[in-house]
Amino acid sequence: MNEEFSNESPKKDLGFILSLAALLLFTLMGIGIDSDEYVQQNDLNIPGFYFILIFLIDLLMIIGLILIFFYRKIGVYMFPAAVVLHFFLHNFYLSTFLYTDVTNLFIFISVGLLAFIPKWQFFK
Repeated sequence: MNEEFSNESPKKDLGFILSLAALLLFTLMGIGIDSDEYVQQNDLNIPGFYFILIFLIDLLMIIGLILIFFYRKIGVYMFPAAVVLHFFLHNFYLSTFLYTDVTNLFIFISVGLLAFIPKWQFFK
């Protein structure tokens, strides 16, 4: 086994918590945008099934973050997949480019993985 992170402890350090908090912040900002669109759905002519789908993906993003917090590998895969799907649905149905999703992916790849990779041996 790789010995590069052998001195890591399973305790969640400040970097791990702060990266999850930043991901949660931008996820909640995306949910806020989705809520605003829901309120304006009649004015924007958005199909009804879109909101069921988009709020389900929002829920998957939150569940992914919770799973990452509890050291589950599926959360590390589910979260970015849900963010990308969220971005593509907004782009397809509303022709909007969501900077919250792009920022969320940037934080996940740059800061988040720096905090998650050393703890990977504790993920189940």
